[in-house]
Amino acid sequence: MNTFSRLSKTDHARALLALGLPLIGSHLAQMALHVTDTVMLGWYGVVELASVVLGASAFFIVFILGSGFGQAVMPMVAQALGRGDEVQVRRDTRMGLWLSIGFGAACYPVFWRSESILLALGQQPDVSALAQDYLRIAGLGMMPALLVMALKSYLAALERTQVVLWITMTAVVLNAGINYALIFGNWGAPEMGVRGAAIASVLTQVVTFVALGFYAHWQPDLRRFNLFQRFWRPDWQAMHQVYRVGWPIGLTGLAEGGLFQASAIMMGWIGTVQLAAHGIALEVTALAFMVHLGLSNAATVRVGRAMGQGNAQSLRDGAKVALVLSLGFGVAMVVLFLALPGPIVALFLDRTNPSAGAIIAFGTVLLALSALFQMVDATQAMALGFLRGMQDTRAPMWIVTLSYWGLGIPSSYVLAFPLGFGGAGLWLGLTVGLSVAAGLLMWRFWSRAPKA
Repeated sequence: MNTFSRLSKTDHARALLALGLPLIGSHLAQMALHVTDTVMLGWYGVVELASVVLGASAFFIVFILGSGFGQAVMPMVAQALGRGDEVQVRRDTRMGLWLSIGFGAACYPVFWRSESILLALGQQPDVSALAQDYLRIAGLGMMPALLVMALKSYLAALERTQVVLWITMTAVVLNAGINYALIFGNWGAPEMGVRGAAIASVLTQVVTFVALGFYAHWQPDLRRFNLFQRFWRPDWQAMHQVYRVGWPIGLTGLAEGGLFQASAIMMGWIGTVQLAAHGIALEVTALAFMVHLGLSNAATVRVGRAMGQGNAQSLRDGAKVALVLSLGFGVAMVVLFLALPGPIVALFLDRTNPSAGAIIAFGTVLLALSALFQMVDATQAMALGFLRGMQDTRAPMWIVTLSYWGLGIPSSYVLAFPLGFGGAGLWLGLTVGLSVAAGLLMWRFWSRAPKA
């Protein structure tokens, strides 16, 4: 019998946390890159903050769509390692990098013409123009950002999560320093506002990719994979496999990210102050979600390894432990958001700004509402991680799309406008979509997971 199957629940928890805590840290650090932009632009001006909320949201939506190929590397490499097939590890990772490069190049024209798109969506002209200025520069960082995702997935599947954490943390410091110089014109640099934030993002993504690539290529224990040897040679079979697993992951992320992007667009119809508060509340909520995402990624690797080994008992036990850990953190976030919403929102603003009081007041309401969907958000994140470990990605894509866009978006619109609940209604609608998705995804996993 495989000794893996005899692991206790405590052993599963320790293994999951050993893999997941560095991933959580790296996700939080990655998110801190965007928080840094939001905080510094919040100090710079309300219009600039609103424009970067829109611009960064648009960048994130496109990134999520393209990152499916990089994310597919994680379960595919995990299963290959479970089978002991190191050649397939190299093949899958390389083609994940290839697909990331292709997508990054193809999407840039969208960023170049983003002002007309935002105006067509009803955004204010001054905010749309600044958002385009941001995206024309930040869009150059899409390709290195997608390559970073693929390399992180590769290293995570190999359980090399510590290096991912340290490189990402270094990137946060680098991004903050460049932001401080270029947004405000400090240290003799030109004052560039939103353009400075965009340049900082691009430089940070490039440096992160180079550091991860260097580690993946030169680290002695990883040299046997020969990841970049004859990198230019196509592997059409592996590319098809990565594409098959990856495109539903990207569309699933697009459906979820689009839910929040649509809420940002509708919040922009209500007002600039409300949009700024919405952006801050989303940043805080997303920071909490990074913990669930890190645990979900760790669960993907653990489930993938168990699938490769044909170990059903380990797969099911590990999934139960991961879900309990994620829900436990969700409870802690509910308490925090209900107890200290005002001080949390105030961290993102210059209190001397005339609009700061209104933004804090509205952001406090939104954070209290976000407590409503912490538990269901944790559940749907974990279910997606479990299913991806089994390389089950197409049906979850449809579940998420129908839940978010068939129920979540219409609920947000009806509650906000016809029923008159405004921004609070938008967030209540988000809860509806997330709740339905969580229930259906978790049901699918437990119904399809191999029986012990």
